[in-house]
Amino acid sequence: MTQVTNTVRFVLDGRIVEAQGERRTTTVLDYLREQLHRTGTKEGCAEGDCGACVVLVGELNAAGDAVDYRSVNACMQLLPTLDGKSVKTVESLARPDGSLHPVQEAMVGCHGSQCGFCTPGIVMSLAGLLQTVAQPGRQVINDALSGNLCRCTGYKPIVDAALVAAQAPREQLKIDDAADLPLLREIRRATEPTYSLDGEIVVQPVVRTRKGNEFVSPATLAEVADYLQSHPQATLLAGSTEIGLQVNKQFRRPDHIVYLGNVAELRRIEVRGDAWRIGAAVPLADIEPLMAEAWPDFAEVLRRFGSPPIRATATLAGNIANGSPIGDSMPCLMALGASLELRRGHKTRTVVLDAFYTGQKSNVLQPGEFIEAVLLPRPAAGVVFRAHKVSKRFEQDISATCAAIRYRLKNGRLSDVRLAYNGLAPAPCRAPKIEAVLEGRAPDTVSADEIDAAIAASFTARDGLRATWAYRSLVARNLVLQFIEESQPSQEAVS
Repeated sequence: MTQVTNTVRFVLDGRIVEAQGERRTTTVLDYLREQLHRTGTKEGCAEGDCGACVVLVGELNAAGDAVDYRSVNACMQLLPTLDGKSVKTVESLARPDGSLHPVQEAMVGCHGSQCGFCTPGIVMSLAGLLQTVAQPGRQVINDALSGNLCRCTGYKPIVDAALVAAQAPREQLKIDDAADLPLLREIRRATEPTYSLDGEIVVQPVVRTRKGNEFVSPATLAEVADYLQSHPQATLLAGSTEIGLQVNKQFRRPDHIVYLGNVAELRRIEVRGDAWRIGAAVPLADIEPLMAEAWPDFAEVLRRFGSPPIRATATLAGNIANGSPIGDSMPCLMALGASLELRRGHKTRTVVLDAFYTGQKSNVLQPGEFIEAVLLPRPAAGVVFRAHKVSKRFEQDISATCAAIRYRLKNGRLSDVRLAYNGLAPAPCRAPKIEAVLEGRAPDTVSADEIDAAIAASFTARDGLRATWAYRSLVARNLVLQFIEESQPSQEAVS
């Protein structure tokens, strides 16, 4: 492989695009529109909510003989993350003879577009879905469209169009990428680190400015650890769902950005004894099917975490490191007893997630230290897990609060109770005083007054933009009562 310095190289419809002289924080959307004049991709919200900017980003599969695509929000993704990958926009769907893709034909035939501003993003979301799901039902289609907002058409004709398009032959639905494959092999990023003559790791930048600011895309864990040793204040970039928002809305320009998306060790899910070891760069979309079988309530929280384009890139480690008081994954992880593998240089340590946060947006990470993996316990006999997110909108909204609980029933009594919330404190947290109320009790003996008292003793009453304290505390109490009342006799474990 030849390396082009300070150039982002990606494949677009059978040709290699070399983006030179672009800022490290240029978004994929801006580059497509302003430099390549791919104006079918629209900017609606610039924060990953509306879906007008959805494109497909492709990577070679493990065998190198096909392209795996993910629907992503181009407004949130930074251009240098495309290095070594391919992109498909709505213009890419055009056939050589000028005919439309089956999704486009169905949108026309079912009258699925009015003003048309949102239509390209909708088409790309559906085209991406039909690459992997042959005959999606309405619920699957609704979920695929949960990140695409349409203000004037209404969703019935759009969903009808998806059902019609799904009946087309597979060869017509498949995106034509035969010409892309050899080019992707040509620009594939190195999988081994580069060493200096002194035997030291040299992390090659994708973009570097005259001032020394840079965007690097390491391929190995050793490169990440080495780079953070010399640049401890560098910004780690995984899914870009938070960094992209900061770039667009706060005009942030981090001096040093370390992209984790090409580090193979961080993109693995492994079984380690009675736990899963989930790498820091594993997207939520890859975790969701695993949770659907093991912990269905956690899978549902992840499904409502954001739209498919968000879940295609966002990561558990990113959600944890961001440390939002209303981060959705943390209550589930805390209730399940998750731990974090932290790495600094060649040294690693394990910290239980309960002890990770020291305050609002603050944690125990030392300079140059980062989350390498999340250790999540696997299901065990007799363990009950429940979780639910409460928000103003069901889809695509921030939590008022999310509660999660794990317990066992022994002889009809609650034991080993772990309860966690977001939205009630400066950081997601356990609720030990409420746990103490529940421990050893029969579910039908726990009263609302007891839970209310424990909540009042556990948290400082504060109103927020998403809900008043009166509402949040009421929801927090009612969720606990609902979780323990829904216990089924078949889930009891014999002591």
